[in-house]
Amino acid sequence: MSTFIEKLGNIDRRIIFIVMALAVIIPLAVRLTLPIPIDEGPSKNMYDAVDALPPGSTVLLSFDYDPSTMPELQPMAIALAQQLMTKDIKIVSLALWPMGVSLGNEALSYVSDSLGREEYVDWVNLGYKTGGGVLIVRMGSDIKSVFPEDYSGKSVDEIPVMDEINMLGDFDMIISLSAGDPGIPAWVMMAGDRYDIPIGGGCTAVSAPQFYPYLGTGQMLGLLGGLKGAADYETMVRIGVDDPPAGTATPGMAAQSVAHLVIMLFIILGNISYLASKKRKGGAK
Repeated sequence: MSTFIEKLGNIDRRIIFIVMALAVIIPLAVRLTLPIPIDEGPSKNMYDAVDALPPGSTVLLSFDYDPSTMPELQPMAIALAQQLMTKDIKIVSLALWPMGVSLGNEALSYVSDSLGREEYVDWVNLGYKTGGGVLIVRMGSDIKSVFPEDYSGKSVDEIPVMDEINMLGDFDMIISLSAGDPGIPAWVMMAGDRYDIPIGGGCTAVSAPQFYPYLGTGQMLGLLGGLKGAADYETMVRIGVDDPPAGTATPGMAAQSVAHLVIMLFIILGNISYLASKKRKGGAK
């Protein structure tokens, strides 16, 4: 028995790689879902703040990320769009990152088609402009001078959803899905603090801790951190919905949890093998 345990410590690394690959692929393939408890915290605060908006409100949704962080942030975008459009809240989107335009359009079009919403009436994608914080300050006084057309070249004067939107102060909330700079910090400092607009956000898991002080000071009303935050939001958006659309964050969290369990198992087996080997050598001496 001790010999078998010792051999586990010298298992071929290729077997470990195969087991880890299966631990991720199988849960994703079968769309395994595990219970996700929703406790009080930044994700719940974000959901409650959006849920409190009255129908007919307008939210600015900024897609400040690119395909490299899409697995964490795109599920947030889809879940947020589902909640906003379900509540008849209009969405004006833009991007401070070039690739955010196409990612935002993909998410908004998908949700819009599934809920029967109409582009230009219920939502619009203004596109991308460079400038970061300076761009945000310019939008504070006249957003239509910064974005005279949407991403496809349609004049904003011909877009119904923009009829009552002239400056940042006309929005009821700003939400930035951010993978770096420019992103959440620029919106908090240049829009939230300057124009007193509620700011919410979503970010990658690795960058979430840097935004916790914003939550503590009230400069942000909520935060979705990484895949866990996206899964939390997917779960909350689906509450009370008979046939909710498929999400990617919840199965992703299940695959991540299974992979973590496999890693823990290998760590335990490795330590047991090491202690058994050490004990046998000590006995031999």
